[in-house]
Amino acid sequence: MEIEKILSQHKPALLKKWFHLVMRTYPEETATFLKNENDPFANPVGSTILKGIEDLFEGLIKEGDHQQISSFLDRIIHIRAVQEFTPNQALSFIFMLKKVIRDELKKELKEKELFDELLTFESKIDELALAAFNRYVECREKVFELRANEVKNRYAGLVRRLNRVHDTAEEESKNKSSKK
Repeated sequence: MEIEKILSQHKPALLKKWFHLVMRTYPEETATFLKNENDPFANPVGSTILKGIEDLFEGLIKEGDHQQISSFLDRIIHIRAVQEFTPNQALSFIFMLKKVIRDELKKELKEKELFDELLTFESKIDELALAAFNRYVECREKVFELRANEVKNRYAGLVRRLNRVHDTAEEESKNKSSKK
């Protein structure tokens, strides 16, 4: 398909704009850090998102295998699920790719009459969004499960400590009364 060639030619510009749009979903101070800190150890979130969207883009234009594309998607979805994004906030980055492509390539796609190919490509983006939604729900369920377990463990620990304190107080009380 002709559209994949055009997307490949414009890949750096498209990725740069897409990344900047994704960063705008974060608070301004956070976005500035995520965009400007290039060290993956100092900025694992920004680095993971950038690498994830690069791999997603490449997978979409090269029609990568579904499992591989899902693994690229997982990296980003895990981050956004843990960060307390609502589903629409967490997944909006996928649809942002459509906007970037339309804004950047509108004239060229129109001149080459690639509207049908654009729609086909956008359908792949929509399928990716549906897969992302399923993955997001799974991740959020896991987060809730982990939090529930943490609360249970804290509560159980508190009950054990209270029981020890109560048992110790009871023993001291028995010892005092037996000495009299």
